[in-house]
Amino acid sequence: GKKLMAVRIIEHAFEIIHLLTDENPIQVFVKAIVAAGPREDSTRIGAAGIVRRQAVDVSPFRRVNQAIYLISIGAREASFRTIKTIAECLADEIVNASKGSSSSYAIKKKDELERVAKSNR
Repeated sequence: GKKLMAVRIIEHAFEIIHLLTDENPIQVFVKAIVAAGPREDSTRIGAAGIVRRQAVDVSPFRRVNQAIYLISIGAREASFRTIKTIAECLADEIVNASKGSSSSYAIKKKDELERVAKSNR
């Protein structure tokens, strides 16, 4: 679809991250992915009509995918119906996630997923 637009958004976001943190934006992004990936999740196990949730560990590849997914959803929701551009919101989301601050959507969701998994152990 709109790959050029997506690439441009990422470039703008990385420039904003560089201005905000004075660090390498790729490094900040990697930190954000490490911080935002859930370590534990719950899956549905059904037997004989009874469905219960079981806590499971998350594979490293799924952790990365989930982290990118959560960061992008958070940026999309933050930019919806506001004057801030998607690049600005994405930059904010990545910076907050890399710091592990709870103002980040991705970190909130990760904590929620892990809390649910803990209760289903």
